Amino acid sequence: MPRSERLAPRRDILRLALAGALLPLSACDDGGWYGKDVTGLLPEMAFAMTRARDGAAVTEADYRGQVVAMFFGFTFCPDICPMTLANLSAVLDRLGDDAEAITVLFVTVDPLRDTLPAMADYVSAFTPRAQGLRGTDNQLARLARRLKVTYRVDRPGPDKPDYAVSHGKSVYIFDATGAARVMWPQFDTTDADIDAATRDLRRLLSG
Repeated sequence: MPRSERLAPRRDILRLALAGALLPLSACDDGGWYGKDVTGLLPEMAFAMTRARDGAAVTEADYRGQVVAMFFGFTFCPDICPMTLANLSAVLDRLGDDAEAITVLFVTVDPLRDTLPAMADYVSAFTPRAQGLRGTDNQLARLARRLKVTYRVDRPGPDKPDYAVSHGKSVYIFDATGAARVMWPQFDTTDADIDAATRDLRRLLSG
């Protein structure tokens, strides 16, 4: 499928989100957070990967001072990834100028097909605040184990370019020091509460 055709549905979802068509869901009472409070339960952000937009080798140190929203997926994902990116874009839009202090990191679990140009093109279709990260199999596995992320790639062989990929849905939120603070387990549907998620990020930005 041509790249432009695959990106079109993502842009449609983004327009829907920015138009305010996403339905709210009551925020859960977890210490006042919309998401699950993971302070002290998950380790701080740590990784070594390649950034899609410029091919630079980056680590967690490159994002110190930024609140980071990290999630795992792949550019061929039909639903979870585009909806999650659209929801995150809507949150950033609500934040206005404060969004400059937020970075979305989209980590591919399918580095074989997700080339750096493909990833850069994919995330930029949603928001300029998103960056694609691509690692080796070992780099990806280390980060996934660190955050207890599950994923599976079933590769049938070189004669069959299409194959099944599954991955966790959660978005992991790290504060400006790199500490894991909140996890949004279900942020891939039109029921995601954009206002409540925005409040989570404002709370982290305020210190």
